[in-house]
Amino acid sequence: MAVLTYKGSQFLYDGDPIRILSGAIHYFRVVPDYWEDRLLKLKACGFNTVETYVPWNVHEPQPGQYYFEGMADLERFIRTAGDVGLHVIVRPSPYICAEWEFGGLPAWLLADDEIRLRCSDAKFLANVDRYYDVLLPKLKPLLSTQGGPIIAMQIENEYGSFGNDASYLQYLRDGMVELGMDVLLFTSDGPTDHMLQAGSVAGHLATVNFGSGTEGAFTKLREYQAEEPLMCMEYWNGWFDHWGEPHHTREAADVAGVFEEMLRAGASVNFYMFHGGTNFGFYNGANCQQKDQYEPTITSYDYDSLLSESGEPTAKFHAVRDLIARYSDNGLGELVLPKSKGTTGYGRVELSQQASLLAQLDRISVPVQRTNPEPMEKLGQDYGFICYQTRISGPRERQELVVQEVRDRALVFVDGQFQGVLESGNTALSVSFEVPPEGAELLILVENMGRINYGPYLRDPKGITEGVRHGFQFLYDWTIYCLPLTDLSGLQFSDAISEAQGPAFYRGNLQITDVRDTFLRLDSWTKGVAFVNGFNLGRYWNKGPQKTLYVPAPLLREGENEIVIFELHQTTDLAVTFVDTPDLG
Repeated sequence: MAVLTYKGSQFLYDGDPIRILSGAIHYFRVVPDYWEDRLLKLKACGFNTVETYVPWNVHEPQPGQYYFEGMADLERFIRTAGDVGLHVIVRPSPYICAEWEFGGLPAWLLADDEIRLRCSDAKFLANVDRYYDVLLPKLKPLLSTQGGPIIAMQIENEYGSFGNDASYLQYLRDGMVELGMDVLLFTSDGPTDHMLQAGSVAGHLATVNFGSGTEGAFTKLREYQAEEPLMCMEYWNGWFDHWGEPHHTREAADVAGVFEEMLRAGASVNFYMFHGGTNFGFYNGANCQQKDQYEPTITSYDYDSLLSESGEPTAKFHAVRDLIARYSDNGLGELVLPKSKGTTGYGRVELSQQASLLAQLDRISVPVQRTNPEPMEKLGQDYGFICYQTRISGPRERQELVVQEVRDRALVFVDGQFQGVLESGNTALSVSFEVPPEGAELLILVENMGRINYGPYLRDPKGITEGVRHGFQFLYDWTIYCLPLTDLSGLQFSDAISEAQGPAFYRGNLQITDVRDTFLRLDSWTKGVAFVNGFNLGRYWNKGPQKTLYVPAPLLREGENEIVIFELHQTTDLAVTFVDTPDLG
């Protein structure tokens, strides 16, 4: 069947010249009901290809347990892309970065202290092999060589910015070929010497990633690849946000201008992102370039891209489409978009029921006893929260509580009274207390705020990773509660709302007749997680920049909808508001 090849600097598809105009849409960041809508809009913008990563942690949540349903139905997404007339580029690298939890690597890899990530470590490769033995046969019938839409696949992702193990890259490449991946295989890296030297695989196309500086980037690529087609595999037309930072935006004219530089150079391009989507649940990642400079990513992955988080065309969409039309032989004709019901605001919803977390730990978790306060991964937990409890004898004078390597944010309670917060890398925060003669109960609730997805500190276990000291004395004999919050059905809600501050679940009902996309606004709340009909929408935090959470219509239903907010601190108003407009800061 058809195959993507190249002759000199020209891509050829089925023997005919082609310029790849691609946009990234991550199926795992978009509810499946909207896949076709987003893909049709990509095509309407003038693109001929869609690109997606494949997150290992979504598809193998526990070793040997595989999941390819719902938002994880990769095959359905690829088939849908083919049905609307798009080619597909798949990037199934064991590691994807993507501002995604742990760069797509499964958390359970960290349960083994000996595994070395992203290199020719035998244990790491054995896990990759087992996963690829399941994943790649699913993709084989969808390859263009089999009549499917997949025209190219990536070997590893920006490997040159991490390591230089050439035998590791060759091993991945050979494994893909052995499993029948007979489409074009490529690598993508930053346009620098060290990245291109370490990230490329001999005999395979190298591509570069950048947001500006087209001439310099392609000139550097030409030093390593004199003849082959020029391609920007990630054109960063927007950017992502960290909690506590300003929201990133980029002017449409600037985006179109850099894109035109690529078109003039005869290059192919993949817009990263065309449509960003949402880091639902606990799947946001974090950056950490310097030790102790941990920067968690927000829930929205709007990315200031061509389609907004809720799928609406932006100014960039129209600027890019106009440019593609100018450079295409026949133009693009009239813009026809799939019909959309738009967004709506449902107004205020009172949350009149409460369930205290600390009073109901046993209802949603089974405690385990450990000598040391072990991290999540050692207990088989991947995401969410974890609670550590121990008793300290008294009396003791006031001493500082030292949590060695807390990952990432801990609330400290002594005899049920809140003492303060400790955060990874934040030396300005501290907690001290004295212990009365009868002793005291110490409880530490730790939030995994997203494993690091890029940089040298990728190995990022969560919870308490070393130990806890009161003064210089290590504390032992811990009761530990794993709190992934995947099942809240055991909670007992009460109509009596306690004024005491502390972690609690709040519940209310939203009654609707007209089901549409909406945005959940949490102005009076401090920090926590929001659930709609049992679906984890993601985190909120009043430090911003994000002020609303996107609620796609398919998560709602006519009639009664259950709203649950898990608040770590306090709220000034026991209500939330559903609005028709996002506020990303």
